[in-house]
Amino acid sequence: MVRSLLRWVLPAGAALLLFATVGHAQRPPTPTTGMARVWFYRDMAPYSSLATPFVRLNGVVAGVSQPGGASYRDVPPGHYHISVDSYGVDFGQTKDVDLAPGAEIYAKVVSNDNWIVGGGGGRGGGGYHRDTFYVWLYPAEAARPVIAQSWFYGGGTLTAQVPPQ
Repeated sequence: MVRSLLRWVLPAGAALLLFATVGHAQRPPTPTTGMARVWFYRDMAPYSSLATPFVRLNGVVAGVSQPGGASYRDVPPGHYHISVDSYGVDFGQTKDVDLAPGAEIYAKVVSNDNWIVGGGGGRGGGGYHRDTFYVWLYPAEAARPVIAQSWFYGGGTLTAQVPPQ
């Protein structure tokens, strides 16, 4: 009986461990020397939009915001305007930051898909809703645990493509 139990339990446990860790964001080393790092991440909330808008640094596409996903970009030190493509236009949707060499910031993309609705009955009633996205900055202590549980969609360096401001 012990042998048959081990034959089932060990492979199942190994598979569970594999599925629990594959794809989740691993904290890469610090930014490249002389560069700063901008993390983009988004929760997988039950009532949030599933849209995948572009995230931009100084107007240049830096990545795609995925529900439950995280990515980063290493950039030269300087001033950056962080935005995310959005149908709705509201105040407080973007952030401006000044990054020093070695700095690391965490930009969370937040959706409000109920800000623009209409056409009869709202959700499920034949109406429509338009996605409105915001960028909120969070401290490392709050962002890192969320990023560690997110799907990692890559990282890399943006240099010549991002015009300084």
